[in-house]
Order: sequence, then structure tokens, then C-alpha cells
Amino acid sequence: MIRIYADNAATTKMSKTAIDAMVASMSDEYGNPSSLHTVGQTAKETLEQARVQMAEALHCRPNEIYFTSGGSEADNQAIRSAAIMGERRGKKHIISTKFEHHAVLHTLNKLERDGFEITLLDVYEDGIIKIEDLKAALREDTALVTIMYANNEIGTIQPIAEIGALCREHKVLFHTDGVQAVAHLAVDVEADCIDMLSLSAHKFHGPKGVGALYVRRGLPLLNLIEGGSQESGKRAGTENIAGIVSMVAALTESLAELEKNKQYVTNLRDKLIAGILSATPHSKLNGHATCRLAGNINICFEGIEGESLLLYLDAKGICASSGSACTSGSLDPSHVLLSIGLPHEVAHGSLRLSLSEGNTEEEIDTIIRCVPEVVGYLRSISPVWHDLQEGKRTYVIQ
Repeated sequence: MIRIYADNAATTKMSKTAIDAMVASMSDEYGNPSSLHTVGQTAKETLEQARVQMAEALHCRPNEIYFTSGGSEADNQAIRSAAIMGERRGKKHIISTKFEHHAVLHTLNKLERDGFEITLLDVYEDGIIKIEDLKAALREDTALVTIMYANNEIGTIQPIAEIGALCREHKVLFHTDGVQAVAHLAVDVEADCIDMLSLSAHKFHGPKGVGALYVRRGLPLLNLIEGGSQESGKRAGTENIAGIVSMVAALTESLAELEKNKQYVTNLRDKLIAGILSATPHSKLNGHATCRLAGNINICFEGIEGESLLLYLDAKGICASSGSACTSGSLDPSHVLLSIGLPHEVAHGSLRLSLSEGNTEEEIDTIIRCVPEVVGYLRSISPVWHDLQEGKRTYVIQ
């Protein structure tokens, strides 16, 4: 069976460029970069060159880049560091949003138990915060604003430059979870007044288990891992040279083709949205129609369960998801969809299709044919759908 992969928000297939870079590094740069001999120093030079390339991609300095195991670690280190820094100055208030990734929300939950006050901003039906809400929430004791660049489930893009400028004006640190944005959008940490940014390689055709944290010069970092002096003493453990090299190769390649790929994927996305919605009554696109990542489609279908939809689509060779892969084992509806005002019964019937430049027009045509077929079948056996049709329940999605 031919597989159509439409779950790129969960993870992407490694590119040949990234694989080749990783294999070459494993073969030729196998030394420990902390070793003083030639083999070790060769690895050290490779590591620092990768740091330079990452800094160029984000428009920052090399010594502002710290390599991590991925986005979750980077989120934790950034938020906890800012919290400790704020606490030392008597500032224990943090602002975020209701639809952040759980790497952020769970970290904030822990800080709340430790005595911090957390304000979660509304994101409204379009999945975008209002700057005036952020202005109103800022206080004298606000230590940090942490708002994701682009949402992992519904793909909406936040007004990052405005958020950064407002935080800089009020002398409040600004962290953004850029895991879904980096390599898919033109990210400039200096221009956008970003103090800290998290990213993960496997979201842009790099390997899993490696990422990075940008931290503006002069900001102290809390160590999550103790043991050695790697990463300027802020992240102990022998560096994953092959993973880092592969990540930077994938990022460099993605950025070189950014505008071309974005336009291509946007065209596929818009065709897919129009095709599914026109063929499936009582369905709706979640989040802003255009202010969203090029490859993101998130649609709710009234009267069905998203998990069943995924299984039937998988049987037809289509790989999709109903939300974040990090919470796929949960029976609860997506907190993201609830945050934009969807009721539980509708949020349960969600489908996320996330595309890349590797998808084709033919694949899109297949998805447009298969999704309405599966939705129609599931509705035919759904008691809820029958109640809706008989007027015993009221349609939420008109």
C-alpha cells in the first residue's frame, strides 16, 4: 500500500542532506569535543562551526546558542531560568496563553505550585492573541512572557514582533516556543526582540533528540543537567555532534528553499481545505484561515470521533493525527481546540493534516476523496449524527 504522510507537525522525514551530514560526522568526527587531542579538537571545531551556522540562521551571535535534546528541554530551561531570575528581583508573575504546548504549560503548572502567579491569555476563535490583552496583563512584577510562535495543532501564527516590542518596552523577558516556526517562517530574534527561543530539529527534516535554545547575551541560565562544562557550563553531557551537524544541515537546506516551499505547500493546503469543506457538511476549519503555517490544516467534523477517523484513514494509507503527538494517548479533547471555544463534543471530532514540500498534488486529491468518504461512513453508524439529523440535537457547526 502506498502511504501518504500528512503528519509533518508531529515529525518530519529526515532529508538526504541531513542523513548524509550525520553519517559523515559519525565516520569522521567521532571524537569527544572536550578532548585535547587532534581527533577531539576536530570534533570541537565542527561543533563550533555548527553553532555559527545556527546563529546565522536565527540572526544572533554564536555564544547565544545552546544545543539541547529538543524543544521540550529548551522550553523548560528557558522558562525556569527566567522564573528564577525574576524571583530574585521580587517578580513572580508569568504570562502565557491557554493553548501552549504542554512542555510550556506543565512547566508553568510546576512554577505555580512553587508560588508563581500565572496568567493565561485567551486566544479566541481565530487562535491569535490580542495585543491589548497582553498589555492589560503586564504588571510591575511580571518576570516573563512566554508565547509560542506558531501553534502545533491549529498552526496559527502569533504577532511575535509586536509581542517582543511590547515586552522590551516594559523590560519583561520574552520567550517563544519556536518549534513549529523555525525553518518554516523567517525567524529573526534580533528584529523581533526575542530574548529566548526554543527549537527542535525533527520538525524540519532533521533528526529526533536534538534541538537548541537561543538566549540573548547577558541572561543567566539555570542548569537542568549538572555534571560537566559543556555548552558554556549550562548543559552537561558530551555533545551529540552528529545530531547537531545533521540539524544544522537540515535547517540550512530548509531556509535556502523557504519561500519556494512555503508557496508550494500553501497551495496544497488551500486546495485541501477547500476540497474537504466543500464535500463535507457540518465541518469547519479551526483557527485563522490565512495567518497560519503553510502546511497546517485542522478541521472538526460534527458527529464523529477523531480517533476512529484516524484509524480508518490509516487503513486507506493516509497518516494524519487529531492533535499533538505528545498527547495522543489522552482521551480528553484537545486543550487547544477547547481554548478557541469549541465544545467538547465537536473538539473530539478533529483531524489535523500537516503537509510538507514532499507531498504531491496527487496525494492531496486522494485525501480530498478519502476524508469525506470516511466521515460519511462514521456518521452513518453514529447515534449522535442520527440524533442531529432527526432534530433531537442541535448542530454546533452549521
